[in-house]
Amino acid sequence: MKVEVVPHDPTWSVKFEEEAKLVALALGENVVEIHHIGSTSIPNIYAKPIIDLLVQVKDLAKLDQQCSAMIALGYQAMGEFGLPGRRFFRKDNEAGTRTHHVHIFEFDVCEVQRHLAFRDYMIAHPDDALKYSDLKRQLAKQFPQDIQGYVDGKDGFVKEMERKALEWKRSQQI
Repeated sequence: MKVEVVPHDPTWSVKFEEEAKLVALALGENVVEIHHIGSTSIPNIYAKPIIDLLVQVKDLAKLDQQCSAMIALGYQAMGEFGLPGRRFFRKDNEAGTRTHHVHIFEFDVCEVQRHLAFRDYMIAHPDDALKYSDLKRQLAKQFPQDIQGYVDGKDGFVKEMERKALEWKRSQQI
C-alpha cells in the first residue's frame, strides 16, 4: 500500500459528517455516538486522506448481525482486526483507493476514551500536533511503499502522546 500524507483538507470534516449520517442510518438505534478520529480530525496537520469514524454502539452482538448494512454501504468487514472488542470496516472508492475506516466499539470502553483523548489532546496542543505531522511526513518519505514501516515508525510517539493525552484528560475532569 502506498503511504501518502497530504496537507489538512477542510473538506474532511464534511466528508466525516456525510459518512456518519449513512452509518447512523445503516445501524439505526444501536448507535450511541459517532466521532471523527484520526489525523483527519486534527486541524492543520498532514494526514493520510482516509476518514476515520469511531462508532459507539449499545450492543456488539447486534452489530455483528448488522454487517450486511455496512457491506451495502461499500464497506469490507474485517472483524476485530487485531483489537479485541472492536469491529473494523474499511471502504475504498471506485478506483480502489482507501477512503474510510470505521472502528466500532460498545459504548464507553477504554479504547474509545483513548482515541478521543488523543484527538482532543492534539487539538488542544498544536505544538505536539505539529511534531506528529512532521513525523508522519518524514515516515511517509522514508517508507513510501511500506505501510507497516510507517505505522511502526509512529508507534513510540503515538504511545507517548496517548499517555500524555490520558493524563491531560484526567486533569481536565478534576
